Amino acid sequence: MSKKKKVNPNRRPANMADVNRAKKEAMDEAVTAAWAIMFTVMRDKFGFGPVRLHRMWDEVCDLSDSIIQGRVSVADLTTALKEEAGLTLK
Repeated sequence: MSKKKKVNPNRRPANMADVNRAKKEAMDEAVTAAWAIMFTVMRDKFGFGPVRLHRMWDEVCDLSDSIIQGRVSVADLTTALKEEAGLTLK
């Protein structure tokens, strides 16, 4: 006779909403980490103070709005960075 496997009564299988929520949380965390790294380098290595950091943030938000509204694409930005600055983002 085999023993019945114990199952945690509080366990519930993940549904698609759980998966999507986990993906969004992971993306939010990654974006926050990237911004924190970039702004810290700008402050520590290039001397950006609060005013310049806020101006930078405002410009980033404006450019993000342009992407959302379809006036420019991320592909346009990466192409311009490669052509004009020799910077390839991967």
